[in-house]
Amino acid sequence: MDNNKLILSYCRNFERIMNTDFLEGDNISLQLVQIYKEFIFNIDINDQEDINKVRDIDEVMGKYVEDYAFRKKLQIEMRTIKVKKGNNIIRTIVESIISIFKNYELELTRKIYISRWI
Repeated sequence: MDNNKLILSYCRNFERIMNTDFLEGDNISLQLVQIYKEFIFNIDINDQEDINKVRDIDEVMGKYVEDYAFRKKLQIEMRTIKVKKGNNIIRTIVESIISIFKNYELELTRKIYISRWI
């Protein structure tokens, strides 16, 4: 139980993610929340790399909940994730989600809109 409190101290978006109501029939969002929850509560608390991944996936899922454009992009990209036989399924999906988010941020920062005032 103490580990759960420690893990949740790294997840500042946990309550918002868990309490978000998604549209009816949005199974991908429900599965993503389930993967998020399963991943964060099954990490090695002594491994700094796992802790960093928990922080990253928490940030990504927080963005997923609040940003409609990112949500649609991630839902499309989720259909292309492939897991090799013998790999940890949850860990592979989480790493792919984090990678998709980093690419999304790069694309977002590259698009600069210049408005023209008349």
